[in-house]
Amino acid sequence: MRPYGTYRSAVSDPAGQNLGVRRTTLPGGLRVVTEFVPGVRSASVGVWVAVGSRDEGPSVAGAAHFLEHLLFKSTPTRSALEIAQVMDGVGGELNAFTSKESTCFYAHVLDDDVELAIDLVSDVVLRGRCRSADVDVERQVVLEEISMRDDDPEDLLGDLFLEAMFGDHPVGRPVIGTVESIESMTRAQLRSFHSRRYTPDRMVVAVAGNVDHRRTVALVKRAFAQHLHKGVHPVPRREGAVRLRDRPELRFIRRDSEQAHLALGVRAFGRHEGHRWALSILNAAVGGGLSSRLFQEIREERGLAYSVYSSVDTFADSGAFSVYAGCQPENLAEVTTVIREVLAQVASDGITDDECARAKGSLRGGLVLGLEDSGSRMNRIGRSELNYANHRDISDTLSRIDQVTVEEVRDVARVLLTRQFGAAVVGPYKNVRQLPASVKSIVG
Repeated sequence: MRPYGTYRSAVSDPAGQNLGVRRTTLPGGLRVVTEFVPGVRSASVGVWVAVGSRDEGPSVAGAAHFLEHLLFKSTPTRSALEIAQVMDGVGGELNAFTSKESTCFYAHVLDDDVELAIDLVSDVVLRGRCRSADVDVERQVVLEEISMRDDDPEDLLGDLFLEAMFGDHPVGRPVIGTVESIESMTRAQLRSFHSRRYTPDRMVVAVAGNVDHRRTVALVKRAFAQHLHKGVHPVPRREGAVRLRDRPELRFIRRDSEQAHLALGVRAFGRHEGHRWALSILNAAVGGGLSSRLFQEIREERGLAYSVYSSVDTFADSGAFSVYAGCQPENLAEVTTVIREVLAQVASDGITDDECARAKGSLRGGLVLGLEDSGSRMNRIGRSELNYANHRDISDTLSRIDQVTVEEVRDVARVLLTRQFGAAVVGPYKNVRQLPASVKSIVG
C-alpha cells in the first residue's frame, strides 16, 4: 500500500487529451481516486469495499449482499424514505451491487451535487444501521430476489456453473446466498460483518466526471472523519482457489422450461497472472460476437440455438472460461458436441490471424465506447484501484491489446482448453441420467 499522500497518473484518452487520474491515500488507508472527464456536466461517486461473497463463512453465506440491502434502510440521520427523497430531489441515481470479491455503493448526479452524493453514499456505507425490524423486512426482499433468480434459468445456471467448477470453495457459492442461510442470519451477525469488514483500509472512493481532485479529497475526508482511524493495516491478498484439489463436476437442476440451458468450461487464470489480454482475445474470437466461431457454427450454420456465447470470470487467484447455450432439449446433444469440437479445434490449432485481428478490434472498440460516461469511468478507476492499486493509461491498454500475438493466444488456448471441463445444465429432464451422453461425458 502506498504511504499517505497524493500522486497523479497522467492518463490520456485516445485523442491524446490529459484526463488526470489522481490518487490520495488518507490516514487509515482510505484511498481516494478521481478522474476529470472534460465536456460532461455529471459526476459519479462510488465507495468500493474489498468485501464480497468469498469473504463469508458457510454460516453467513450471502451476508455481503444482505448487508448491501440493509445499509440503505436507515442511518442515524436519514430514513430509507429520506435517502430516496434526497436523491430523487436532484434527479440522481443511488444504487449498489455485490460481487464475489467486492461491494460498490454508488451515486450518479449532476456535477453541482457531488458534495451531496459523497455525503449520502458515505452515510449509507459507514453509518447504515442494522435494526431488527429492517433486517426482517430486507430478509424477505432477499428471499424474493433468490426466487427471482430461480425463475430465470440463465441466472440460475450461472451460479450452478461456478458451483460445478469450484465446489464448496467460497468462489463457488452464490453471491446472493441460499434460502437456508438468509433465513437463519441474525442481526448480530450482520452488524459484526459490517463493523469488522467495512474499514477504511478496505475501501476506495472513486469519483469521475466534472470534478476537482483537491475538493473531492476534502469532501471525502470530512465525510469519513470519524472512521479514518479504524483501518491501519494493508488487506492481505486473497489466495486459495488455485489450490483446489477437487476436479470440476457436472451439476444439474430440473426446471420445466421450454429450453435446455448449458454452461461448460474450465478453470482459468487469476487476474494477477500474465495472460489477461490473450485470454480476452481468445474469448472474443471463440464466442464473443456475431462473427465468433461458436455463433457462426451453432446459430448461423446449423440454427441450433438462439443464444450462444463464451465469457470469462476473473478473480484474484483463479477464474473460469465458459460457454453458454440455450436450445431445444432435443438439440442439446448436438449443441454440446459442436461446442466441444470447436473448443478442441481451437486447443489444437489456435485461432487465425484474421480472428485475432477482429478480436482485437472488438476489444478496443468495447473499451473506448464503454468509457463514454462518468459512471463507466468511475467503475474503471474504482476497480483498478481495488484490484491492482494502479491505473493504466487507456492508450497503454490499447497498445497492450495490440501487442498480443496470435502465438500467445494459441499458447493460452492450448493450456486452457486441455484442462478438465466442468458443466451445469438447467432444463426439463427428470434427473442427470436423462441428460445426453455428450453432456455427461464432459467431466470424463
